Amino acid sequence: MSADRTGYVLVDHPVPEVAVVTLNRPERMNAMAFDVMVPFRDALVELGHDNAVRAVVLTGAGDGFCSGADQESAGVPPHVDGLTRPAYALRSMELLEDIVLTLRRLHQPVIAAVNGPAIGGGLCLALACDLRLAAPTAYFRAAGITNGLTASELGLSFLLPRAVGSTRAAEIMLTGRDVDAGEAERIGLVSSVHDDVVDAAVETGRRIARLSQPGVELTKKSLHAGLAATSLDTYLTSEGLGQLYLRLLTGNFEEATLARREGREPRFTDDR
Repeated sequence: MSADRTGYVLVDHPVPEVAVVTLNRPERMNAMAFDVMVPFRDALVELGHDNAVRAVVLTGAGDGFCSGADQESAGVPPHVDGLTRPAYALRSMELLEDIVLTLRRLHQPVIAAVNGPAIGGGLCLALACDLRLAAPTAYFRAAGITNGLTASELGLSFLLPRAVGSTRAAEIMLTGRDVDAGEAERIGLVSSVHDDVVDAAVETGRRIARLSQPGVELTKKSLHAGLAATSLDTYLTSEGLGQLYLRLLTGNFEEATLARREGREPRFTDDR
């Protein structure tokens, strides 16, 4: 196991192809202080360059996933010396927004193992992941509205409707109520609930790792592009090109066909 110099972010490899990133400030419910978020962002960038890692699991230490903004000890973002208060605020938001975008841009799928409360910005982090699994004790809250602010932050009003539908997202965001793990599974906010959610997420990562690496990367890109597409007509061609790309440049399809005939798992080389 490795850690950043503060110890607030841990990176573990329970199996070589899957990395588990743990927000490690349990006494603050893994709140989004800058001394946690900066090394977290840096760890994600480093993992994105590690071609041996095929999936990333994100979780929190202790009883919480992430409680959102740290209202007691937020810390100081980098590179803000000499800035006015408005400019300081802009740099702070840019850094947090960059974490959401980094999660979305990683080559590898990111699986949120939501082990406890995901509140405010913590809900946004979970939504920025490609897959979400929950422990029975997990719950989700769009907390901004209950703090006298807007519920919209860090892409929440973009991501949540795409996960659960616009009407349900509006109700969750406008009331600020808690969504427990059972409801989250029913409405599609998480795909499944597990007693050992990290182990379940690692196993999901292992299943992904057995598939074609460029196939997985292109599928992640296609999922994001499809959700953002303005029409099916404009989107279909890009999806088809991805299929043709791998069909023509690799022997994966032939290997999958042969493996089915031989009753074994395919071994994709992503080459021809």
